[in-house]
Parts: sequence; structure tokens; C-alpha cells
Amino acid sequence: MATAGKTVGMPLGERLALIAVILLAILWLLPLVWVTGVSLKNNTELVVNPGAVFSAPYTIQNYIDLTKTSALGTWFRNSLIVSLSHTVLVLIVSCLAGYGFARIEFPGRNAVFIFSLVGLAIPGQAIIVPLHSFFNAFDLHNTYAALIIPGIATPFGIFLMTAYFRAIPAEIEEAARLDNASRFKIFWAIALPLAVPAMATLGIFTFLGTWNDYLWPLISATRPEMYTLTVGLAATQTNIDQSEGLGYLMAQSVFAGLPMLILYIFFQKYVVRAVAGAAIR
Repeated sequence: MATAGKTVGMPLGERLALIAVILLAILWLLPLVWVTGVSLKNNTELVVNPGAVFSAPYTIQNYIDLTKTSALGTWFRNSLIVSLSHTVLVLIVSCLAGYGFARIEFPGRNAVFIFSLVGLAIPGQAIIVPLHSFFNAFDLHNTYAALIIPGIATPFGIFLMTAYFRAIPAEIEEAARLDNASRFKIFWAIALPLAVPAMATLGIFTFLGTWNDYLWPLISATRPEMYTLTVGLAATQTNIDQSEGLGYLMAQSVFAGLPMLILYIFFQKYVVRAVAGAAIR
């Protein structure tokens, strides 16, 4: 009742903005609802009546068929190892570089920082050929190293962490300096805990991008046992027995996207704090 009263008491502009946000949220959710609904329908029924997705009965047979893919567990494990390892390395490099650019004076600092940001203008597809040649020269294809290492020095991560560390008042670190704390101790014990919202945001975006990456794993991992989930599920579509059926295809999509949804649910508050520029605690 109190919430309804507050809504009624809102100025007209705020109420219209709220309604617009709700409508956009519903519009954004509709494709997800449709994909989930299709994944729970019988494939034969969908062929006869495409509108059957909005009516019972529903079934989990598509998910049962999905688990029968013998290599599914291996592909899921590969994606988890690659995504987690890549995310951790990106956070380490970005936090160290960001703190260095934000707090440490050294010759050419601004020039190096600008040079690192130039990478934002270079699409990943433009470096596929030299990247492939480099890892091929060291015979690293079909290894976790080849799937994890590319992109750990991400310009976006360095820019985000530099901006966040610069927003932290320098006075917070003064007391630690008076106690003769080392630069690394100040970074580890003071600056890093304050940067958790930015780290969570960067971590989620990095994990999401790595988990959904298809092009580089497709090029680097040519053996089925090294496929990531995206490449492995796409490979099953070459098998007519597994690829026929829209419901089965949508079940694959839901299965591949579920870890991302769970991850975001747990860390969404940090993303909101970082994007909104909440006060540093």
C-alpha cells in the first residue's frame, strides 16, 4: 500500500519514465521467455503448430536428449576452466596496470596509457591471423594456454580500473604511507577492497565474453576434447539426428546461457554500484 501510494504521488514525468522502463524490461524479457518455452515443447508439435509454445503440455525431453551428448561434460568443463582462468588473469593485469597508471608517477605514463587505449579501436577479428601464427609457431593450439592467454591485457579493463582507482581519494592512502606501508601493501589492503564493484563488473563482462566466445576457440581448438561449450554445441548441429528440432536447439541455448544468469544474479549489486558511481566505502 505504501509503495502504491508513493507511485501515485510521483510527478507525471517520473511515472511516465517508470512505465517506459517497465515496458522496455518486458520487451527485453519476451525473447527469453519464448526461447525457454520452445525448449520445453515437443519438436514434432512445433512443426505442426508453431504457436503451440504458448500452451500446455510442456516437456523436458529436449534437455534429457541434450545430456545424452557424450562430450557435453567435457565441453562444459573446458568452458569453465577457460572462462574462470581468463577472468582471473584479466582482473590481475587490469588492477595492477590500473593502479599503476592512477597512482604511480613514471616517465611517459600518459603516453603509455593512451597507447594502451588505442587497442579499443582495434577489432579482435583484425588480429586473428597473427594470433593464430604466433600460437602455431609455439605449437600451443589445442591447449588451455591458447584459449586463455589471448586478451588478458584488455584495454577496456585497464581503462575501467584506472578510472576507478583515480576516483578513490588519495587521502585515504596517506595514513598507510605514514606507517611506512609499502606501495603493494597499500594497493592490496586499501585500494583493492575499495575497487570491488569495478572488479565485479569487469569480471562479469570478461566471463560473459569468454564463455560466449566462438571465433577464437573455433580456430584454436580443432580437437573435440578441447572444444568449449559454444563450439561443441555448434558442432552437434552437423549431426542431423541431433540438429533437427527447434526445441532441441533452444534447449542448447538455455543450457549455455544459464551459468551467465546465475553469475549475474549473485553479482548484480556490484555492477549497479559501479555503473551508478556509488560512493566508495
